[in-house]
Amino acid sequence: MADPSPATHRHNASPERGFVINNDPALDTAREHDHGRTHHAPSAAHDDNVTYSKNTTAEPSIIPAQDPLDDNLRRRGHPEKSGHYDEKNGALNYDPEKGSLSPIGASVTQEEDPQRHGFSGFYKKYRVFFHAAIWLLFTGWWIASLVLHRNDKNWVVPFLLYLCITIRIITLYIPITVVTKPMHWVWNNTGVRFTSYIPEKLRIPLGAALVIAVIIVGAFASEESQDNTRANRAVSLFGLLVFIGGLWATSRNRALVNWHTVIVGMLVQFIVALFVLRTQVGYDIFDFVSLLARELLHFAALGLAFLTSEETTQLTWFLTGVIPPIIFFVAFVQLLYYWGLIQWFIGKFAVFFFWAMKVSGAEAVVAAASPFIGQGESAMLIKPFVAHLTQAELHQVMCSGFATIAGSVLVAYIGLGINPQALISSCVMSIPASLAVSKLRFPETEETLTAGRVVIPDDDEHRAANSLHAFANGAWLGLKIGGMICATILCILALIGLIDGLLTWWGRYLNLDGDYDLTLELILGYVCYPVAFLLGVSRQGSDLLKVGRLIGIKLISNEFVAYALLQNDPEYADLSPRSTLIATYALCGFANIGSLGTQIGVLGQISPGRSGDVARVAVSALISGAISTLTSATIAGMLITNQENFAPVPQS
Repeated sequence: MADPSPATHRHNASPERGFVINNDPALDTAREHDHGRTHHAPSAAHDDNVTYSKNTTAEPSIIPAQDPLDDNLRRRGHPEKSGHYDEKNGALNYDPEKGSLSPIGASVTQEEDPQRHGFSGFYKKYRVFFHAAIWLLFTGWWIASLVLHRNDKNWVVPFLLYLCITIRIITLYIPITVVTKPMHWVWNNTGVRFTSYIPEKLRIPLGAALVIAVIIVGAFASEESQDNTRANRAVSLFGLLVFIGGLWATSRNRALVNWHTVIVGMLVQFIVALFVLRTQVGYDIFDFVSLLARELLHFAALGLAFLTSEETTQLTWFLTGVIPPIIFFVAFVQLLYYWGLIQWFIGKFAVFFFWAMKVSGAEAVVAAASPFIGQGESAMLIKPFVAHLTQAELHQVMCSGFATIAGSVLVAYIGLGINPQALISSCVMSIPASLAVSKLRFPETEETLTAGRVVIPDDDEHRAANSLHAFANGAWLGLKIGGMICATILCILALIGLIDGLLTWWGRYLNLDGDYDLTLELILGYVCYPVAFLLGVSRQGSDLLKVGRLIGIKLISNEFVAYALLQNDPEYADLSPRSTLIATYALCGFANIGSLGTQIGVLGQISPGRSGDVARVAVSALISGAISTLTSATIAGMLITNQENFAPVPQS
């Protein structure tokens, strides 16, 4: 083999792996440049580290083509294998209009509405007047509401809504870097500079000590109330430490744990809970969000009344009171997704967690999206990258899905009467919790493809032609989700009944009958009894056993069944307010055996070549997702002082 030229790059691999000298001029060391990001693509140099790529369903990107027969897929990043390598120029083509690396001139055929172009052109030409009219309308509304109802209605929520609309309109004309650059400058000259004075070996221990101090002060500083004594809070704190210690003890590689991600994740989770459970402003904001979610029930009832009768909407049946709101909510979310609002919110969340917790872009996107669109749909957001995720990233993607619930089923639980504020705050808390728990249980050991940037692909393959098309597609998707929920609950309840019948029959020959028949609930109650204790559940009466049963049922069947029992079964009606609240947080996640099959199926369909890796990390991700939800329950047990405000909402 000839001696390599100065422009030659040699792979660090053995000859038997088949690697050879690569004469790619783009890898010439003389062409290197320095910046603070991992990737050198122009799109990676954006100040916010976020990229909205186009036409990614046709794979016109830097991602190597996937070989479905390759069981050792890793992040190799050879541009000449991706089909987009320009041999003439020795570099990747970059389309500045698309803002991503792709072959110039590549396009994806999609269905478009011809009438859309006329209005779109008119809007683009006069959009400044449209935006001015919208801003003036909401300005007048806010001023009028402040004058008319400054004493009898909450002024925080209208102001925040007006502020969000104002900021969004301003950022359409003024780059966000006007704000972010000064923020970065201040942070670099305060936080970063202060940290530089601390010896590197002491940074992690001091950070952990700071977080522990914040948690202790936040949990024990407030006065005691009812059964929320400091002794009970101490039990919840002990449970949180046990969960973290157990994750560390069973970590796949304790030496490579990124403690920065773990520490910041726990801190953010606690701050969110502190904001919701201890401040009136936080409670009011989440109460307003939950009010909007509850209103969806009434809007869906209008359509149900038209299809059936007005009397049907007064029934308390699951089929008529829960399923129609799910269908409407999914359709509404699809409409928002078509307009780009969902992607915008997800992008902002993802950038924050990407910056604060030092996770990869793909992990940040999925973690931020899971509470909004669910476990399967959130994985679809990074569809082009799934084939090239590291095993730790696959673990995190699945853990995020298990740690929270989707917005569609959130409405269903609210329809059952479960407290909305607790559900919504648990969903938000699960984002940093899932990142921290997953990185503690399964640390990163490989190089990630999206380290250094957040990439949100654009799904042109399934893009609707117009708003009506998107809403109709959402209605059909909601119908499928509602049907799947009904069929799943029916089959699971029947299966549990069958198992209980067999266990009861078997137990009678051991004199296990009477008031305590041998059932699945009884067994799970005792198995999960220690878990309920660690959460800080009230030790009065039989609360520990009952909450343990609910946790076990949630893990074996699903959270639907557990929430239905919590709300409707007379056996759980005497739970204390503290135990009810902790149970509400502990059940708020998709970590169950049924969801395990769902996630394996979704990721396996997206990337058949990674099915083996998905199956290998699935059980660990399930356990990590369940623990993420339980950590939120322990924090709620430490902070809640007004349990009555978080009591279940009676069904209408």
